[in-house]
Amino acid sequence: MHFSFVELFKVNYYNFSMLMMKVRKTIFYISVFLLIFSCTPQANQFVEFANPGFGFDHTASLKGQKVISVSEPSPSLKENDADNYRVVYNGTKGIGKGKHIVFIATDHEYRGEETLPALARILAKRYGFTCTVIWALDDEGNIHPGSSNIKGLEALKNADLMVIFTRFANFESTQMQYIDDYIQRGGAVVGLRTSTHAFKNKDNTNWEHYDYQYKGSKKEWHGGFGELILGETWVGHYGKNHKQASLLITEEENKDHPIMRGVEGAWAQCGGYNAYPQGKNLKILARGRVLNGMTPDAEPDKTKDELPVAWVRDYQLESGAIGRAFTTTHGASEDILSEGFRRMLVNACFWGLKMEDYIKSDNNIEFVGEYKPTTFNFSGYKANVKPSDLAGWKSVIMPGEIFKKQ
Repeated sequence: MHFSFVELFKVNYYNFSMLMMKVRKTIFYISVFLLIFSCTPQANQFVEFANPGFGFDHTASLKGQKVISVSEPSPSLKENDADNYRVVYNGTKGIGKGKHIVFIATDHEYRGEETLPALARILAKRYGFTCTVIWALDDEGNIHPGSSNIKGLEALKNADLMVIFTRFANFESTQMQYIDDYIQRGGAVVGLRTSTHAFKNKDNTNWEHYDYQYKGSKKEWHGGFGELILGETWVGHYGKNHKQASLLITEEENKDHPIMRGVEGAWAQCGGYNAYPQGKNLKILARGRVLNGMTPDAEPDKTKDELPVAWVRDYQLESGAIGRAFTTTHGASEDILSEGFRRMLVNACFWGLKMEDYIKSDNNIEFVGEYKPTTFNFSGYKANVKPSDLAGWKSVIMPGEIFKKQ
């Protein structure tokens, strides 16, 4: 077969063009891959290969952005970075200096994520306690009320008091172990509102006995954490929640209890619970007078009995030490706007720490920083708030916009 020079040139030029097209496609695919890969935390491990000689500079796509190195935390929440979950308020002077209080916050409705840091700041700033507040978070590191994604409970190892405001939590085993170790040694507990049903984890074979409905082989644990430690589990609402507030009536026989010093006019906006606490050295401190309205001057609901809403008792596990426990079935974010109620909670922390002698009727319980509580509800909470947003004495509790659940 005979080809002219022109025909040979055409054939070779065509082959050369096809080859170059394949090369260009290859370069394009490599460029796309590097562009995508450069946005991942692992990219720095291969930074020396970023410009492989094809005229593509992967760093051009990152101009004006922070380049993540493997030694820096990812913008998304790192699984084991406990510091993302907590804030420590360090008191510098006062009668609480040297004492450590750990606050655990995650409930779905009553905005415990606001109540607890406000209480912690009072105790740290006014009295010198070291107060560690730990929240459950979402995958982006934002406070997520009701979540069971929590880290950092190892803080309980050196805690003198645990203040808990959780509801139906199902923490991972490592975190539960810290709680269990704490109560095994008889650590003092202050439990607010939904902590009578703090855990709902019957499918967790290691910790199912903490479940609020537990009825298994460990008889002492029947009723779960709420009944064994606090003296009551979840029974039900008493009155109409969100429509009937409660006035706290001091129990006459225990009016001189240290926790009730200076407590006057205490009331709570969240509705009552059915509660019939039991336990060793039980003392009812206050009962709830259900009101036909959401203000303290509303008329009483005469169809309702005055059930216990605040009490103290001792608890003890079968193989553990004796511990003190204070419980209130109230404690929502707006409840602590009541000076009397807020004083009772501060006093309860002192009592739990066996510091009764320091409870004065006129102790300073003023808020530290601006406190703007969100009205308790199931449908919304302040979204996109990280624990670090609540650090310091002056940060607002609670910043952000209300997230409305669909």
